[in-house]
Amino acid sequence: MAKRSRNKPNSSVERKGILAGGNWILDRVKIIDSYPAQDHLANILNEGYCNGGAPFNVLKDLSRLCVPFPLEGVGLVGKDPSGDWIQKECAKHKIRTTQVRRTEHAPTSTTEVMTVKSTGRRTFFHSRGANALLGPKHFSFQSTETKIFHLGYLLLLDRLDQIGPTGKTGASVVLTNARRAGLITSIDLASEESMRNLSSVKIALPQVDICFCNEFEAGQLTGISPRRGTRLIGRNLVPMGQRILRLGVRKIVFLHFPEGAVAIESGGQAWFQSSLRVPAGQQRGTVGAGDAFAAGVLYAWHEGKSPEEALFWGICVAASSVLHSSTSDGIQSLPACLKLAKKFGFKENIRH
Repeated sequence: MAKRSRNKPNSSVERKGILAGGNWILDRVKIIDSYPAQDHLANILNEGYCNGGAPFNVLKDLSRLCVPFPLEGVGLVGKDPSGDWIQKECAKHKIRTTQVRRTEHAPTSTTEVMTVKSTGRRTFFHSRGANALLGPKHFSFQSTETKIFHLGYLLLLDRLDQIGPTGKTGASVVLTNARRAGLITSIDLASEESMRNLSSVKIALPQVDICFCNEFEAGQLTGISPRRGTRLIGRNLVPMGQRILRLGVRKIVFLHFPEGAVAIESGGQAWFQSSLRVPAGQQRGTVGAGDAFAAGVLYAWHEGKSPEEALFWGICVAASSVLHSSTSDGIQSLPACLKLAKKFGFKENIRH
């Protein structure tokens, strides 16, 4: 692996840690035998609940990776048992929650996650809850000494997605404030079916250093098709990333998908990484795999690793996550995750 360091701006050399904000969700995960057509029935084989939402998932993943730096969260949860559970889970994983505030005006957000046992594919039914009330006033960057600020999911945060009279969104204001305070900014999107508020995402992109997208989200943002039927069109990946960079992303775009991931840098260079070949019989569910990938990448970025190494870390952490049906419980320490590459090997080349 290359050892180049390219991600330590002067404004954040002394900073340490990751602050993540946005959607705090209690996921109710149900393992089903098949996904039914409308008016048909599927059997629930197993069920439980776990962490959900970009900040909660990424921070818990980083904790399980045993990172050597502070973890902090920012967001809104309800004054209800679900909010209590989130606070306790954060305390258990040493995630600072000074900025994870409680509200009486809405319940904690929940998502019903339906995961098909045979494929690991999942479908989400989401109740926005308290996350819909999260606005710029809830974010403070003066009290944190963290190095990276990760915000997600755009398109699923009503007040932060809203375009105000000045033409700015709440998210663009928050990201601007984070950058002014000296943090590296990172975002992730939600794969909402309609992707109806893409203009709000585009307004925020010029304040983003690191952008995470899956192939569906990137296709919607750029108008470039990532697939022909179910087949990935590898040659379209770099143009998709380049177009997102031209929309304003400052440093790098990470595109991830079941077959692997690609990083496209503002200077024009691109790196490809295939996914690990995890046997179907060992895959328990893909819920949280995208956030696990982001956690691995952000860990590497925080430590000054190259984009190539960041991709490798992200892919290995994502592979670890699919070994369990919950969002984060499959995540092991970083050395254990990296060893999975030797254990499973890699899928076919994704360049073509």
